[in-house]
Amino acid sequence: MKFKKSIAWLLMLVMLAATLSLVGCNAGKETIIIYTSTENFTQEYMQKRMREEFPQYNIIIEYKNSGNHASTLKAAGKNAECDISHDLEYAYAEQLAAQGVFADLSELVDWSVYVEDAVQSKYYAPEVRYGGCIIINTQRLAQLGLDKPTCYEDLLDPQYKNQITMANPSSSGTGYMVLLSLVNAWGEQQALDYFDKLSENVLSFTSSGSGPVNSLILGETAIGIGMTSQAVTKINEGYPLEIMFFEEGSPYSMYGQAIIEGKQERACVREVFAFLTTTFSEEIYANFYPEKVLKDKDFTVENYPVDIKYADMQVEDASAYKEYLLSKWKH
Repeated sequence: MKFKKSIAWLLMLVMLAATLSLVGCNAGKETIIIYTSTENFTQEYMQKRMREEFPQYNIIIEYKNSGNHASTLKAAGKNAECDISHDLEYAYAEQLAAQGVFADLSELVDWSVYVEDAVQSKYYAPEVRYGGCIIINTQRLAQLGLDKPTCYEDLLDPQYKNQITMANPSSSGTGYMVLLSLVNAWGEQQALDYFDKLSENVLSFTSSGSGPVNSLILGETAIGIGMTSQAVTKINEGYPLEIMFFEEGSPYSMYGQAIIEGKQERACVREVFAFLTTTFSEEIYANFYPEKVLKDKDFTVENYPVDIKYADMQVEDASAYKEYLLSKWKH
């Protein structure tokens, strides 16, 4: 019995020592909290680069899907625990800017380096352009004896019952950009009617933009409506995926990054934000997301489509229209 008690005390001391060691590692360090909606592999890369560049800070990177990211900041306002909002779709960013949640970046960002359509506000800086596509798991398609779709209308064919995944526009910027692209191409009612019919073949509307590709690589479905960059990453890892674009073109969204109002007064936050908007952004363009954001720099990624025809994504008052269109989607 005494022996067991001694072992228990020894284990407690070891755990206490480990806890104190972790606390000691961060003792005296300034903490910076970043909310991000970026994908897992980009999060991992960000964690790595933050440790390399800023060992003097305790940087916490917290993932939230686009909808939760925006709603959390809306609810908290300037009192958010978050210091930097990263990878937030522009329509959400505009809502937060109008609410006064984001700081004015006029003195912190060089706007002249970006292509014209990337700059929309002084309250959030361009981060990345995400393009969408149709992705098929060629292996599963062949196993099931299914035809390769050639247009959106084909996806309504009963042969694809439970073989399609798409991100939910209500929670994912990826899903919303697909919805908006077809509304702009066909008109609101025709597009909404189309998605009602498509839902008969959709196994799931996933909460995040990574869901469709994840479903494809797990072999759960044969067709995904998702992000080009994610598909390319998995193709380069050896998965049997193929990227397709239909006549309406590739839907896309611009995503930005911002500082919560008041947090710009902290030198450490400004330093990390400057790194995100310059060095880090260029690194992720070179490694994952080469679609055009910077005026004078182009990037290539293996197997990434070139000369992409983009869908019409223009809309007046993007923030208000998104709210309106999502209310239609829910009903």
